[in-house]
Amino acid sequence: MSELDSLYQQIILDHSKARQGSGLATEPAPVGARLGESHQINTTCGDEVTVRVAVVDGKIEQIRWDGDGCAISMAAASVISELGEGEGVGELRAKIETFRELMRSRGTVEADEDVLGDAAAFSGVSKYPARVKCAMLAWVAVEHALAEAEA
Repeated sequence: MSELDSLYQQIILDHSKARQGSGLATEPAPVGARLGESHQINTTCGDEVTVRVAVVDGKIEQIRWDGDGCAISMAAASVISELGEGEGVGELRAKIETFRELMRSRGTVEADEDVLGDAAAFSGVSKYPARVKCAMLAWVAVEHALAEAEA
C-alpha cells in the first residue's frame, strides 16, 4: 500500500469514527431555511442513511444525518456533511457530480483534493464496484434532499 493510500484509508477511518454532521435532532434548522430530507438504502448490503439539508438564500446552511452501515458509507456521510455546509447549492451539486464521476472511474480518474477535500480519500473505493454504492449513498441522499428543499 502506498503512503497516499494509507493516508486516504486513515481519513476514511477518522470520519467513520468522528462523524461530522451526525444527528438529525442535534441542532434546530436555521430560521427561514428551506428543508429537504432523503432516506436512502443500499439494498446490496443494508447500509442506510437519512439526510436533512437546510438551504437559506441558495446556500447550504446545514447538513445533518443519521445512518447505520459500514465505515465507508458512514465516512462518506460525514465528509459530505463537512464539505457541503457553507457551499452554494450549485457548487455542491457540481461537487456531487465530480464525486460521482470519480466513483464511476474504477480508479482511472485522479481525485482533485482542491475540489473534493477529504472526499478525495474515496478514490481507491472506485476500484471496488461493490463498495461504490456505499460511498455514494449519502451523496445521493444529499442530492435528493437538495431537490426537495428547492421544490
